[in-house]
Amino acid sequence: MKLLAISGSLREGSLNTMLAQAAMHLAPAGVEAAIATLHGLPLYNEDLRTAGIPAPVAQLEARVREADGVVIVTPEYNYSIPGVLKNALDWLSRLPPPPLAGKPVAIMSASPGMLGGVRAQDHLRQVLFGLDARTLTRPQVIVGSAATRFGPDGRLSDSTTVGLVEELMVALVGAGGKLDARHIDEGRNQRQFVRAVVGGGFR
Repeated sequence: MKLLAISGSLREGSLNTMLAQAAMHLAPAGVEAAIATLHGLPLYNEDLRTAGIPAPVAQLEARVREADGVVIVTPEYNYSIPGVLKNALDWLSRLPPPPLAGKPVAIMSASPGMLGGVRAQDHLRQVLFGLDARTLTRPQVIVGSAATRFGPDGRLSDSTTVGLVEELMVALVGAGGKLDARHIDEGRNQRQFVRAVVGGGFR
């Protein structure tokens, strides 16, 4: 069983990257857990895609495909997700077959503010719906006042948050590999309908 965590922040010392690390540390025993960063991904450009998938994109794609479940941990920028995360998801959406289609995905967020990135989570769920990911709905891990939830060593120290993260990882492991073919087909048909209506593509 393989889990991959993706942090939507590039900042060194990011609270969200620390939360991603905590999630992988708290995964059930026997799970192979790893973290992917989004450093080096070029901005999505259809010309780049048709010329050949850039190496950083291909590496991310391979890691997502290999994973039985994915954890996305996002900060909140201006009521939404960071551009670097949306860019990564745009790339993944254009790689046939889309590597997140039908794959279990858990989401978390952390913020120095009280709301913990809840608005970013709402937007992220919308994007993942478009990618036909199987986004888990419970438990919700929304870490407000996040700077107080970690110890000096960068480890998650708040017992309530630790419990929620552990519960979410157990749910993700339980969902891993159980792909619902009907769900995938319905999602694919819906995407085709939407593209037919709006003209489709990122051109």
